[in-house]
Amino acid sequence: MSVIGFRDELAKIVASLGFELYDLTYFKQHKENILQVQIDRFEGVDIDDCVRVSEAVSKYLDETDPISEDYSLEVTTPGAERKLRNREEILRAVKQYIHVETYEQKLEGTLLAFKDDKLFLSIRNKEIEINYLDCTLIRLAIKF
Repeated sequence: MSVIGFRDELAKIVASLGFELYDLTYFKQHKENILQVQIDRFEGVDIDDCVRVSEAVSKYLDETDPISEDYSLEVTTPGAERKLRNREEILRAVKQYIHVETYEQKLEGTLLAFKDDKLFLSIRNKEIEINYLDCTLIRLAIKF
């Protein structure tokens, strides 16, 4: 099942409520089809936000019926340790604590800047420079 056909419409609905459509996936889990809508916004998302978005998305899906088989709708957040999938998401994470993996190392620190395809991290009061093209994973991290 492809969700590409109605992704743009769902993005508009989510945006009209003040959120960003972070991801949209359709998958099978324990013989049940799941349409998962992940939402985000800078200020954060709480359970009431997920309920509001779920109601609006549900209404649209009921009216348009774009999926012929039975499925469950899940509205969630991408999580506290979400992947930073592109340059734009990395730029939004400046001043946040992140986890970076390269082919040779794993690092965690505060992202000071991202410019000229380089990440500048503060790790134990030391500035580290990492080439973006060497990164195999970049995600937000929880500092313990």
